[in-house]
Amino acid sequence: MRHAPFGPEGAHIRWTETPGGGDGGAPRVFVHGLGASSAVYHAHIAADPALAGRRSLFVDLPGHGISDRPADFGYTLEEHADALAAALDAAGAVGAEVVGHSMGGSVAIVLAVRRPDLVSRLVLTEANLDPRPGPSAASSGIATYSEEEFVRGGGWERTLERVGPVWRATMRLADPTALHRSASALVRGTEPTMRRMLLGLDVPRTYLVGGDGDGLAGRAELEAAGVVVRTVPGAGHNAMFDDPVAFAEAVAAQP
Repeated sequence: MRHAPFGPEGAHIRWTETPGGGDGGAPRVFVHGLGASSAVYHAHIAADPALAGRRSLFVDLPGHGISDRPADFGYTLEEHADALAAALDAAGAVGAEVVGHSMGGSVAIVLAVRRPDLVSRLVLTEANLDPRPGPSAASSGIATYSEEEFVRGGGWERTLERVGPVWRATMRLADPTALHRSASALVRGTEPTMRRMLLGLDVPRTYLVGGDGDGLAGRAELEAAGVVVRTVPGAGHNAMFDDPVAFAEAVAAQP
């Protein structure tokens, strides 16, 4: 386990990693979604034969997993991206392929805009691209509570009951305040939006969508801008669990 300081004094972002096989390929950085943890969601993917042999970093964003959870941190997408940049700087992971799931994909987009030296390719899995997602989105449900109601008024407990055993396994490890602020940041989005940022980036970009999900809004516009969109058949939002082999192959496929 490695760590780097970020944000408030004394706070550290942490990650685990596997060494590369000497092929000279760019390091691959995995970033989890809201209430998740990177190694849990992606370590088995990095070990797949389609991806094995590359240096791989599994970074937990602030407030999640093994990273610190300072109370005086905003947990906006921009702040998450800056903390992720601190980890990659400390790791010497320049020009990385960043694989981001859901909220982690949104953070990866912001990172690519703010620190283009750190990102050579983006792979986004069901990433949030627009503010104000529909009521079925987990971030929308969490953000309907005030921070006080969520953290101390029962919202945290009700959310854990609602999300089911798979997501609950990692969400229960997240800090409730960080979770609420992160969800609220997703609902607010960024300016310009994550979608507009993605459209304007000049790096290879792949967007993975689960075939059993709701599809991808604005797909034609993304493809016209050079974003490669691939569907993982038979998979939902958590494609890395639903079909790990197909997911790993989609990540490995070059644009």
